[in-house]
Amino acid sequence: MRYRVHARTGAVLILAVALAACGSDGPSATPGQGCPSAAPSASEATQILSDADQALVRTNKGDITIQLLGDAAPIATANFAALARCGFYDGITFHRVVAGFVIQAGDPQTRTNHDDFAGLGTGGPGYSFTVEPPDPGLAYDPYMVAMANAGRVDSNGSQFFIDLADLNGQLARSYTIFGRVTDGTDTVDAIGRLPTDENDVPLDPAIISGIEIHPAAEASPTASP
Repeated sequence: MRYRVHARTGAVLILAVALAACGSDGPSATPGQGCPSAAPSASEATQILSDADQALVRTNKGDITIQLLGDAAPIATANFAALARCGFYDGITFHRVVAGFVIQAGDPQTRTNHDDFAGLGTGGPGYSFTVEPPDPGLAYDPYMVAMANAGRVDSNGSQFFIDLADLNGQLARSYTIFGRVTDGTDTVDAIGRLPTDENDVPLDPAIISGIEIHPAAEASPTASP
């Protein structure tokens, strides 16, 4: 089953991307060697976040640097960092692109199939966990990063999206915000402009080659010498 979110602003119906993480309703990936088999506990999250301040997302369209917001969403942020470090995101695509709305990634099924297919948007890490409501001080502003979910309180997994516009008032505050793009907004915008098919799947795949997690003390990996 494909998940889609419908948001209304005034009288305008906006067909959003499938903001869906894996759950019992769709296929899940078998965790790779060294990848977690469950979301981190609170104590595990604290340990993971002790050296996880930035994520450098490397794609065939350019790099994206995300400031991780572990204080606002410790479980989601630590889960993302753990999956990134074990290589879970390597080779997957931004499988949903809605111009002026969001770009979405995190379905491991897209490693082997970059095209539209039945079940696209239903893959995940093999487990799910509870949605952390957005911190009151955070909003769905341009270039914010949030967890996708399947509309259930326990359906966070591996899928995430990046806002392409101000989505406050368009999205219900039920998507955990765990990061903001601090460098590479041009890459985000370029992905957001990719031509798509009728199901919002890019015709020219935007592929994540890997995600590096860096501690706060390190200089930005994208900075010039």
